[in-house]
Amino acid sequence: MSRLVMKALGGVHLNLEDWGAPGGPPVLALHGFTGSAATWWFLAEAICNRYRLLAVDVQGHGGSDSHPDPRLYTMERTVQALEEVLDRLDLERVHWLGYSMGGRIALSAAVALPDRTASLVLESASPGLRTPQEQALRVQDDMALAERILQGGIEVFVNYWQSIPLWASQARLAPEVKARLRAQRLDNNRLGLANSLRGIGTGAQPALHDRLGEISAPTLFLAGEEDSRYAAIAREMHEAVAGSRLCIIKEAGHAAHLEQPQAFIQAVETFWGGVTLPRPGKGDLYRL
Repeated sequence: MSRLVMKALGGVHLNLEDWGAPGGPPVLALHGFTGSAATWWFLAEAICNRYRLLAVDVQGHGGSDSHPDPRLYTMERTVQALEEVLDRLDLERVHWLGYSMGGRIALSAAVALPDRTASLVLESASPGLRTPQEQALRVQDDMALAERILQGGIEVFVNYWQSIPLWASQARLAPEVKARLRAQRLDNNRLGLANSLRGIGTGAQPALHDRLGEISAPTLFLAGEEDSRYAAIAREMHEAVAGSRLCIIKEAGHAAHLEQPQAFIQAVETFWGGVTLPRPGKGDLYRL
């Protein structure tokens, strides 16, 4: 574990978990809202002998700091901080991997930093909301939810969050998996989660629909078949990004990586199998 001081975030610390082969192809993984770097333990165990998996606790989550100023949580600041991480680790390019909120961040990073992007894998992600009206309504909802977190505290919020329809398919999870997921959600700071909603919520982020065509890096869109909304969004983005791939995972909802981990790993590794990346510090290429 590393705690990196981020100039882009006003000097706060970001927690970084560095797993796998030190000289392997670097994958930078970003978790969803209420998650943490621990989201990717299952993937680290599967690929650690071949890849270097770098998992970041997004500001306000897990072991990263929770700055009181929501202006430091914007998408622009978050992407700047990730670029700073790459510079600090002396990584020219990485394979971005993002789930839900982390998918929105990874997509924004790939658009803003094309020269630092080797490939892009997005699970249950979106390019934001199309219209100012949709954005305004979502901001209003996110502000109300942020206030709910601050007033009720983490446990009350997690009880509510686990009950929303988005997670209905997780009823099939084994008890130990449910317990681990709940513990991960509880291990967050209420101010951090509230400011994450305020600064980088779906309504607050800049919409990227009109910039999807700019993406030239190899791209894979993933979604769970039972999450009809995000499966439809994945199909739309797939159609907008030339040469991209689409994988809809059966018997899975929003968190396909959690509900069908083996299918997720197989899809991601198959995709990475056709991507090349310069070796760190060298000019030659190797295939993942």
